[in-house]
Amino acid sequence: MSDMNINWTTNISHETSLSYLDNGDSQSRAPVMSRTGHTVVAIFLGFILVFGFLNNFIVLVLFCKFKTLRTPVNMMLLNISISDMLVCLSGTTLSFTSSIQGQWIGKEYGCQWYGFVNSCFGIVSLISLAILSYERYTTLTVYNKGGSNFTKPLLAVASTWIYSLIWTVPPLLGWSSYGKEGPGTSCSVRWTSESAGSVSYIICLFIFCLVLPVLVMVYCYGRLFYAVKQVGKVRKSTARKREYHVLLMVITTVICYLICWLPYGVVALLSTFGRPGVVSPVASVIPSLLAKSSTVCNPLIYILMNKQFYKCFLLLFHCHPSSPIVGKSQCQSNLTVIQLNQRLNSTVAPKQILLPGGAEKASCISSPDRKTSDAN
Repeated sequence: MSDMNINWTTNISHETSLSYLDNGDSQSRAPVMSRTGHTVVAIFLGFILVFGFLNNFIVLVLFCKFKTLRTPVNMMLLNISISDMLVCLSGTTLSFTSSIQGQWIGKEYGCQWYGFVNSCFGIVSLISLAILSYERYTTLTVYNKGGSNFTKPLLAVASTWIYSLIWTVPPLLGWSSYGKEGPGTSCSVRWTSESAGSVSYIICLFIFCLVLPVLVMVYCYGRLFYAVKQVGKVRKSTARKREYHVLLMVITTVICYLICWLPYGVVALLSTFGRPGVVSPVASVIPSLLAKSSTVCNPLIYILMNKQFYKCFLLLFHCHPSSPIVGKSQCQSNLTVIQLNQRLNSTVAPKQILLPGGAEKASCISSPDRKTSDAN
């Protein structure tokens, strides 16, 4: 019968058949992609696996080789790179191999492991970005004499892992579950489950692991942008451009992360609350690939948009003729943005004001072991 043959035209598959993947429930069978579709997905996953691992590995090498990068604020960036590398090693490798085979190769326990680690490391990255936005905001608006104190940053790093485990362990214990998704070559939370427990978990996961962190980022960067804009009214200097550069780097990181993860979140919600079959397996592949591509984007942003990382990157590959930056004099400003605005209201002359980030060099003391509290 002609109705039994349906052609699906997409960017990643020229055709699919109405063959089905039996997940143990005859009511929730999912169409399988063609061999061509699996091959194209495998190519994209291979690209993400290779470059995601190499990019994050280079970031880790930079941290180990250059002491000037090991600052309190950069600890959160290091945390993101570690979680992204772990995703590549423990998650992307399985989905890549499964796409080559055209079916999931990890069996049930492998599916549970894959769903858990990918969810865990993904949430660690998102929460780290939220904390990074808060740290950046407080660093530039509240003067901290502690400077090189690593206690709070390390506690913040630990909190990201604890928070992630709080939300990724429950499916292993019965509150929702992990299972195959899309064309059956990867695993995640069972978005299509209609049980009350699964629906309540998905709602909580969406609110506390996506919406809440994004709201924190928007609030912190919005306030920070307003504060930096007030500084620009005083004096258009290199320091002001530097702060805009830092702000652009972090905001770009967040925007790229949201571009990678929001489509996946929307598809997950449609799969949970939409009518059955509203999201086809082929359509669900693209958001999944975008989510995995975040492991490639983040380290590129650190290297290309962060002046300190970029200089260290050039030195690492002997592409920079200038002297090493390890002994470069850097110091923290004695005035924050808020204090600067208070002085503005008191009509203090601009030349008497120190801009954030150590633009004035008079009070700096050059020392090779000097650490900064900035991400640059």
